[in-house]
Amino acid sequence: MAITKWDPFRDIMVLRDRMNRLFEDLVSSPKFEDSDIIQSTWSPAVDIYETENELVLTAELPGVNEKDVEIKVEDNTLSLRGERKFEKETREENYHRIERAYGSFYRSFSLPNYVDQEKISAEYENGLLKVHMPKKAEVKPRKVKIVKPQTAEKSGEKETK
Repeated sequence: MAITKWDPFRDIMVLRDRMNRLFEDLVSSPKFEDSDIIQSTWSPAVDIYETENELVLTAELPGVNEKDVEIKVEDNTLSLRGERKFEKETREENYHRIERAYGSFYRSFSLPNYVDQEKISAEYENGLLKVHMPKKAEVKPRKVKIVKPQTAEKSGEKETK
């Protein structure tokens, strides 16, 4: 067995992060029906960024099968639901340590009004889920060309000739 230096604050930081995610999910979750309440033991980390044409959500889902992930858009809310299953290749009593979390997860995010919900798409590769949420055409920024106005003298000269 290897000797490792004990860091008393590492476990506290991990606990703080988990508690923050738990409270974030409780506060930002939409209204649930009884069948929608899921006991989560873990929650995937998510990055959301914006480009000129779309919002992109990237979720880390290592060890999760693509078939076990459900993406739903309803009432301006994007929800991710899935499950990471414990592999029974090795008997539990043979494990020295189990640190990865298993079980169901549920995350939901409010969508801004400028997202075109009909054109949302997703891709899944190497444990990363990317959800592309294009912006509506009327909201995309456009450049306006500046033109010089015609003066009254120039327009009057053309009319008299």
